[in-house]
Amino acid sequence: MRRIDTFEYISVLRELAESGHEVCVKVSGHSMYPFLHSGRDTAFFKKPDRELRVGDIVFYQRFNGQYILHRICKIDDSGLYMLGDSQQRIEGPIAPEQVFAVVTHVERDGKEIWPDNALWSFYAGSWRHLVSVRPWLIKLYTVLHRDNSYYNR
Repeated sequence: MRRIDTFEYISVLRELAESGHEVCVKVSGHSMYPFLHSGRDTAFFKKPDRELRVGDIVFYQRFNGQYILHRICKIDDSGLYMLGDSQQRIEGPIAPEQVFAVVTHVERDGKEIWPDNALWSFYAGSWRHLVSVRPWLIKLYTVLHRDNSYYNR
């Protein structure tokens, strides 16, 4: 089996998304936890066909070339501000041109979740305002769900 570099793989997915295809990728990393679990969940994305909004999960490329999947937490005249669901430090401003795809839906623990779902709405809305207490909420989540994957990374 041929191994492929992550950068090369995401670059191909980006080309497909920018040409109008919806593509998917298995989530890797813990920055979108607890909404998305590394190695378990899949994000489906495509080229944005509408104006981006606060709460959208987007794929963007940092100036250092790194590809990132995070949620938009703020938009102003200077650009977009991003925050992973497990993070406390906002990144930005990000130029809108750095965003190449918006997540249309996810497969979370084997179930399709769309933006109109209550869980998605919670993370896109209320969760954004709980940044200062996220570490404690994530700890509580891991205890209640007996999920140590976040801490065993």
